[in-house]
Amino acid sequence: MSKILKPGTPVPQSGQYQNPKTGTEVTGVAGKPLPPTPRPGQGYVLVDPTKHKR
Repeated sequence: MSKILKPGTPVPQSGQYQNPKTGTEVTGVAGKPLPPTPRPGQGYVLVDPTKHKR
């Protein structure tokens, strides 16, 4: 399982991030901060990294 990232943490890799406690998914853009969670002590894990075609 991926490391849990706290809200406000800059996203290390673009993709879909999920709050394991609520199941809510958000889109994270590399370098931008993660949004707040509904309750203190919650965070996000990367569940679907963005796939870039080159």
